[in-house]
Amino acid sequence: MPKVFEYFGFIFMFYSNEHKPIHIHIQYNEFESIAEFLLKNGKIVGFKIKKSKGKFPIPESKMVEVKKFLTVYKQDIVNLWVEYFELGKKPKCIKITKKL
Repeated sequence: MPKVFEYFGFIFMFYSNEHKPIHIHIQYNEFESIAEFLLKNGKIVGFKIKKSKGKFPIPESKMVEVKKFLTVYKQDIVNLWVEYFELGKKPKCIKITKKL
């Protein structure tokens, strides 16, 4: 279960047995949501945030930060997903210490 980003209490990670569509799990304390990336002709055209099965979703009050992060780092996340699941490269966790 590689952790790819840490950002002010948020953990962005992949589960080892993932599947398409390209997505990332976001944990915040006991909460978890999933961001699924929408691609068209190989380009990211957006993302949607969904509830993670069996988990309480990240509170709406924290979603502004999550959406900001995903907007800035969406291409990095998709690239890391491809590297990990299609090329077999294990990602290193990047800790972001500057507020967006």
